[in-house]
Amino acid sequence: MDALPLIFFITILFLLMSGFPVAFTLGGASLIFGLFTFGLEFFNLLPLRIWGVMNNYILIAVPLFIFMGVMFEKSGLAEDLLETMALLFGKLRGGLAISVLIVGAILAAATGIVGATVVTMGLLSLPVMIKKGYDPKVATGIIAASGTLGQIIPPSIILVLLGSVLNISVGNLFIGAVIPGFLLVFLYLIWIILVAFFKPKAAPAMPQADLDLFVGKVKTKRIITAFIVPFFLILSVLGSIFAGIASPTEAAALGAMGATVLTIIRRKLSINTLSEVMIRTMTLTSMAFMILVGASAFGLVFRGMSGDTYLTNLITSSSLEPHHFLAIVMIIIFIAGFFIDFIEIIFIIVPVVAPIFVHLNIDLLWVGILIAVNLQTSFLTPPFGFSLFYLKGVAPESVTTSHIYKGIIPYVVIQLIGLLLIILFPEIALWLPGIIGN
Repeated sequence: MDALPLIFFITILFLLMSGFPVAFTLGGASLIFGLFTFGLEFFNLLPLRIWGVMNNYILIAVPLFIFMGVMFEKSGLAEDLLETMALLFGKLRGGLAISVLIVGAILAAATGIVGATVVTMGLLSLPVMIKKGYDPKVATGIIAASGTLGQIIPPSIILVLLGSVLNISVGNLFIGAVIPGFLLVFLYLIWIILVAFFKPKAAPAMPQADLDLFVGKVKTKRIITAFIVPFFLILSVLGSIFAGIASPTEAAALGAMGATVLTIIRRKLSINTLSEVMIRTMTLTSMAFMILVGASAFGLVFRGMSGDTYLTNLITSSSLEPHHFLAIVMIIIFIAGFFIDFIEIIFIIVPVVAPIFVHLNIDLLWVGILIAVNLQTSFLTPPFGFSLFYLKGVAPESVTTSHIYKGIIPYVVIQLIGLLLIILFPEIALWLPGIIGN
């Protein structure tokens, strides 16, 4: 029976690689192996397990943050931000790329949804960047990469799900992800500056005629208007969490309301808009929760087979050092990100390795941040990187898939450098939670 957990896990991976829907793969295989292992008693245990997961107060934040992000997208504020940033940095070589990066970071803190950010910036920025003489690889690379920042800069759906799976505070994960998130922004910025310096024709400055359109008070007013609204939305959500005033779920509700009010103020809200936001929120939420239900069944069966104990004993008996095990897990997650979705990785791989991290006395908060950065990279890695698909869907015909794939290579390397820095210097992720916690 010792080999049964391994057979079960390999069966799940085989079915996933075969293209079966994730939720049904997890649920179906778990039912079969659960019935074989526990008999009919399994059907008494499963409903209680699913109810316990669906009754998790923290997970209510998932649909609320999704609603907030989709509603913010509908407000049209992203367009103003991009245009304003272009006016501020356009006179610099690489200025448009810097603008996209800054807006990507702001949208990450305001929405946390990759699709919305990449599509918005792809529609608005990519044609302009190509028209102004940018190398398509440079333009597509920064748009795709900056669009993924919402997976590490809080509020992030990945962090909410990781907090639930690892059974640690989502608020602490949010706090711990702030410095790593902006570390990646800084590394992206350095790369843009290097490209603009060594290959000026690949990232030229905007013509002065375009910059002269907005001057003086008009320019100042435009900058203030574009920044102040998302600033208050971000402050209300993250500030309330960091100050201990609200839980992540309560802050998510506040953010959803704030995004709705913002859309009303900008006169963008209508019955059709609200309907679109609700449908998209339900679609994205139901996808995640269907996988969550299947993953709950998987976790019940795997632990019932003593799979976690089996793996822990295997690692312990091999005399593997904690940092070696951490490196192996990071490599597995990175490779898995080429082929399967981040939700699948969170609900399949993370619950399996989490008990071993606890046994090895490795800080789960640190591990959670490392996994989040690693999963963010999966949005950029072909052939299934979502950010690449979203961008290709809105890119002009002159921009090929080859341009996009070549453009993201430097940013995948940057992601790995960032991940390595957080591994070598854990305080990057742990310093701020320690300060705020004290």
